[in-house]
Amino acid sequence: MKTKKTRYFSDNKSDSLKEGSTKQNEKILKKAEKSNRLKHKNEIKKSQKDIEALVTVVKFKNKPWRGRNFEDSKLSAIKGRPWNTKFKRVPVPKEKLARYSRGEGLHGDGIQTSFHQKKLKKYEANIEFSIEQAARTELLLSEEGGFLQPDEDEVSTQFTQQQIASSVDITSATKHFDLHLIEFGPYRMNYSRNGRYLLIGGKRGHVAAMDWVTKRLLCEVNVMEAIYDVRWLHVETMFAVAQKQWVYMYDNEGIELHCIKKLNSVLRMEFLPYHFLLATASEEGYLSWLDISIGQMVSQFNSKMGRLNLMTLNPYNAVVALGHPQGIVSMWSPNVREPLCKMLCHQHPLQGLAIDSQGKYMATSSVDRSLKIWDVRNLEGPLQEYKLHAVASNLAFSQRGLLAVGMGNVVEVYRDCCVKPAVRPYLKHKMSKRIGNLQFCPYEDVLGVATGGGFTSLIIPGNGEPNYDALESNPFQTKQQRREAEVKALLDKIQPEFITLDPTVITDVDIPTLKDKVEAKKKLLFVKPPKIDFQPRNKSGKKKGAVKAAQTKKIVQEEHRKDFVKSMKQTGIDDITTSGDGESSKISVQNEHYNVLDRFKPKKKKKN
Repeated sequence: MKTKKTRYFSDNKSDSLKEGSTKQNEKILKKAEKSNRLKHKNEIKKSQKDIEALVTVVKFKNKPWRGRNFEDSKLSAIKGRPWNTKFKRVPVPKEKLARYSRGEGLHGDGIQTSFHQKKLKKYEANIEFSIEQAARTELLLSEEGGFLQPDEDEVSTQFTQQQIASSVDITSATKHFDLHLIEFGPYRMNYSRNGRYLLIGGKRGHVAAMDWVTKRLLCEVNVMEAIYDVRWLHVETMFAVAQKQWVYMYDNEGIELHCIKKLNSVLRMEFLPYHFLLATASEEGYLSWLDISIGQMVSQFNSKMGRLNLMTLNPYNAVVALGHPQGIVSMWSPNVREPLCKMLCHQHPLQGLAIDSQGKYMATSSVDRSLKIWDVRNLEGPLQEYKLHAVASNLAFSQRGLLAVGMGNVVEVYRDCCVKPAVRPYLKHKMSKRIGNLQFCPYEDVLGVATGGGFTSLIIPGNGEPNYDALESNPFQTKQQRREAEVKALLDKIQPEFITLDPTVITDVDIPTLKDKVEAKKKLLFVKPPKIDFQPRNKSGKKKGAVKAAQTKKIVQEEHRKDFVKSMKQTGIDDITTSGDGESSKISVQNEHYNVLDRFKPKKKKKN
């Protein structure tokens, strides 16, 4: 009988044989796995070595800047490169370096520690590097100003505006145009700081603001009052108008923003863009400065020179120059009530006054038909003197040094008339009406002339600066750029206390000498406290002892002595020494404690 094997019952012999075979198989498998692992590890190590041989890992370190010469020598030392020859930068001409120079540097002879000497040398090296880089940026200024070049048998004055407009391109030809506004003249005009916008104002109340490049009209209003002058403010969205009584401010839509009644009977206005000041000259002889950022008057005083109808601004130091009937030119600052300087330029009344954009030259004209050029920096001259065929009532300088002279209804433009004598004018144009005022458009070869019959734009080749700084004044700025520029200008606003004839004075350090310190200390030590005349009051009416009165008097004297020492420390040495000069003064001090019923007592009679 055969027995069946189930999963619970098995034969012992067969099971023992199977168990032995499985143990041998497991040992064989373990040996094979170990060999496979060793082979795999060896293969990984070989592959890693091969990769390391092919790839090199470079760790980057931010090394300090060692100068341009070190970097150039490092590049020239590399072999197998196209620049393996010695590399040298093109030297900058000394004339360009002198143009951007900041003066002589410090040598550091009096510095004792080596740390501060190295710090000073590093600072001076940075300044030299910035000067060199500023001089090298002129390579990026690719635009050049061009003038009219006549032939041998020709003269530049014979060219008319029609001939010039027909010879130039279409965009330049559109810059010559006329605005016939006979009903509301005579006119005065003003260009914005970036030269993109034009503002005109008629004597009979007509005011208009426009983008003269695209001929787009911003606003046009009639104020129904006489207008004497117009002026753009820090942006093209605000402008000031000097009307019959007061000065008004409008936006670019013609809406009235402010009426400044402190500025009355104003004839001329000038705007200081870095100080946010509106300088005005009135018919009564008052000179005023208004801070438009906070809306407060900085200063206002009488010039005591009569009617002020000639006014110009020196862009170099922000000093206002006035022309007077006595032939005198006076220069004013809001910090001083007297003129900073006076120049006797002519023996006859002045008719025209202008200062160039760099603050070097000043042009004046008189009723005796004379025109003189002066050196404003040294207050010397005249450098050049001309005799005109008529009285020059309007003068204007361009960015490139051209001088426009308005005589009646004729405009003459002179070239290089400040450096050397000019034989004949550069260009000439005749108007139909008398000239009100004229101004060169910034960054454009355009001269704007306001006349009794409207406005005329003339093309004057070579008068504008061809390369503009977009961070300073951008003719093509957008609305967002204008807002950012306005905020930045407000943050960089210069205080009116820095307006002086020599703006470099603020860089000097006013260090008191040792002698001044010793004298001030001596004066302070020998200052005596003031004597006190103390009279104690007797409330009860009874006589008190002299000892008690002396004690109270001593206490009061000690308190006032402490107060005097405290005030002396707060006010400083100068205030104390100038007030008394060491001499004691008597101060009558009474008792501070009063009774309520003391108000009914009769007052003491004053001693004669």
